[in-house]
Amino acid sequence: MTFDPSKFTKSEIRARFTDQLARQILIIDGATGTALQELDLTAEDFGGEDLAGCNENLILTRPHVIRSVHRKYLEAGADCIETNTFGATPIVLDEYDLGSLAYEINEKGARLAREEADAFSTPERPRWVLGSMGPTTKTLSVTGGISFDELVENFRVQTLGLLKGGVDILLLETVQDGLNLKAAQIGIEEAGKELGYSRPVAISCTIEPMGTMLAGQTIEAFYSSVEHFEPVFIGMNCATGPRFMTDHLRSLSAISSFPVSIYPNAGLPNSDGLYEETPEILSANLQPFLDQGWVNVVGGCCGTTPDHIRAISAIAKKATPREIKPFKTLTLSGIESVDVTEDTVPLIVGERTNVIGSRKFKKLIAKDEFEKAAELGRKQARGGAHIIDVCMADPDREELEDMLKFLPVLTRMTKAPLMIDSTDSNVIEQSLKLCQGKSVINSINLEDGEERFESVVPIARRYGAALVVGCIDEDPEDGMAVTVERKLAIAERSHDLLTRKYGIPEQDIIFDPLVFPVGTGDQKYTASASATIDGVRAIQDRFPNCSTVLGISNVSFGLPPAGREVLNSVFLYHCVQAGLSMAIVNSERMERYASIPENERALSENLIWQRTADPIAEFTEFYRGKKIAAEGQSPLLELPIPERLSQNIIEGTKEGLEDALAIALETYDSPLAIINGPLMNGMAEVGRLFNDNELIVAEVLQSAEAMKAAVAFLEPHMEKSEIISRGKVLLATVKGDVHDIGKNLVQIILSNNGF
Repeated sequence: MTFDPSKFTKSEIRARFTDQLARQILIIDGATGTALQELDLTAEDFGGEDLAGCNENLILTRPHVIRSVHRKYLEAGADCIETNTFGATPIVLDEYDLGSLAYEINEKGARLAREEADAFSTPERPRWVLGSMGPTTKTLSVTGGISFDELVENFRVQTLGLLKGGVDILLLETVQDGLNLKAAQIGIEEAGKELGYSRPVAISCTIEPMGTMLAGQTIEAFYSSVEHFEPVFIGMNCATGPRFMTDHLRSLSAISSFPVSIYPNAGLPNSDGLYEETPEILSANLQPFLDQGWVNVVGGCCGTTPDHIRAISAIAKKATPREIKPFKTLTLSGIESVDVTEDTVPLIVGERTNVIGSRKFKKLIAKDEFEKAAELGRKQARGGAHIIDVCMADPDREELEDMLKFLPVLTRMTKAPLMIDSTDSNVIEQSLKLCQGKSVINSINLEDGEERFESVVPIARRYGAALVVGCIDEDPEDGMAVTVERKLAIAERSHDLLTRKYGIPEQDIIFDPLVFPVGTGDQKYTASASATIDGVRAIQDRFPNCSTVLGISNVSFGLPPAGREVLNSVFLYHCVQAGLSMAIVNSERMERYASIPENERALSENLIWQRTADPIAEFTEFYRGKKIAAEGQSPLLELPIPERLSQNIIEGTKEGLEDALAIALETYDSPLAIINGPLMNGMAEVGRLFNDNELIVAEVLQSAEAMKAAVAFLEPHMEKSEIISRGKVLLATVKGDVHDIGKNLVQIILSNNGF
């Protein structure tokens, strides 16, 4: 009988699967590749010499072989079997000239698994088919080589086949880059719309020995990036074997609102490529995870066999599944994550990468100096900013074009979450295609009724972004809320719409109660600062699961510069006392409240609460003519030239690099001495830090780029005999294999160092 996958709804399958998960730990099968290698297949089995090693093509050429692998794992105790489609996206199959068969391979692969699973299913113990979707051989955040939209299309085609073939769950596994995953999710969405039905998604990432994914994210940052997918389970696979996953699994189990999975390799392969953890060793290493109650789904990845699954199944039967609890804290992320909790507030949002608020940044962008502009973002993070605000809305330039050029540079320089500050919904969406973490959209409001909600909120849901919601509505007389009552009323209306109509989790809502200048003499705003403080308190009391944010410096607009910094700090202090979650400020220029003289604090507080007859005049008179301290020089530029050049490489920054090289040319015997001296010393330190897991891959690539720029600057000053390649290196990986990503990374680093 032909299987009809469309007769089951996505929610019905999710309900049945999660019900079973609540009662028992489910077992995923082991490695398909390992099982196939043990069969000693010939090139003819794969379809010819050119196709040897393309496991996915066996679905077409030797379907009985794939059936036998599924059957062995089901017999060994697997509750869930994966389709043999890990590398079955068109882009990977194109390496074998099979891209045009991607849909067919996925559809037939799903049917083979479906039929075998159905043969073993009983009402008491259903068997589940997981549609395996690997990461491809590209990473958007690290190696590039493909666009976001191209990846979406690849995953759309793969999903169409898997859905038509009858999978129960779409498993995005061995995830190495959160941005690839977002592309996959949108591809899944598009395929579901095309067919009129879809399936729940499960997610499994790979944490490398350095403690992060390949693209740099920690497990906490990764989880915050993808929780909006509402996966039927989320976890880790592959990588280093179970023992090295312990800390990451503990962290994930503590924060996940969804079932947690783990299916590791049988340890790390030895020098012969063999995995040494026997079924007994692997199951013993997994036992503590079961004892701690950290998991709901377990299984095996590379190197595991039916015997491994049999051993894992035996210990899982005796264990209690992890209890699933909702986790309602807002966590934002770039490469690293930051929680919005009582212990972390106020989070500082660095405001200098904003063409409206920073003249220096605007000038750099106007000159297309995007790297120098991104250095301002890096400095904000080093100066204490937890989040970086990015705005390119210069009316004299193309906002989208500037954002697309700037964000890839900035995301290589900072690990912080980003706040995308734009009123253009297309700019927002295209920007989020460049951010692997959980970003913030700034902002939406009800100024034109629900028009802005309708255009932006679906984007926030699709990419998993939090939303800044301004206390503004369509009232022609009082649209921008000044009083506490108006601020709270608009917040209540917005909260109701976002949570009830648009399905936004309330922890993803960040209210902006608005800040107005108190020093302009406009009577409408003289009491606005105190109203904002009270508005923060009222909104946080009314919606404790939401957050608040303010653009602090607006309060001091029009006042003497030296006084502005003091007023900003005093105002921020009182807003934080009222419960403010985030503050948009220049993180490098903040005065400490405790360091402000008492008389100056009093001047600011008199102005905020209008305690004297003319507080504006008193404040202005005191600060008129006072000098504002100049911004300090970068510590990097104060180092001696050799240390400075080495540090340029270590930090992966080009700040002052050419100036330092020009000085070095006057003191070193030759340009080659500079390369072999401070520059190579820097690269050696980069290697040491990476080996000690203190740098992530993205940072190593930044260092390689700085080295490349230094060598390019020195080359015109070198003798012809010195300008030679350091040699040729031949790099190769198995055709179509996911480890092609690693080969490309090595190629980038070596080529940037003269090979």
